[in-house]
Amino acid sequence: MSKKSIASTSAEFDDPPALRQADVTAGRVVLRQRGSGGALLPHKQRVNIFLDGAVIEHFKTKAGPRGYQTLINETLKQAILADSLEGVVRKTIQEELRRA
Repeated sequence: MSKKSIASTSAEFDDPPALRQADVTAGRVVLRQRGSGGALLPHKQRVNIFLDGAVIEHFKTKAGPRGYQTLINETLKQAILADSLEGVVRKTIQEELRRA
């Protein structure tokens, strides 16, 4: 008394549909990048932001083939790190001045 499988074996279930650029652009598919060790890189979030035309032109000119949005993202991350580093340096100097 064996049961017959009701699962479909058609080709449509064997291969996933082809990935289209239109799906990625529309945000229906998000591609996640992996680092050199294979770990997933941090997820990026889509935002709308208004920037001056001069700012956009500056980054487009400076970015070259990398893409200006990537360059803007890297610049913002550097600003965060610099701000954090500045705070650590200030705190260290203040502590050293108190000891003197």
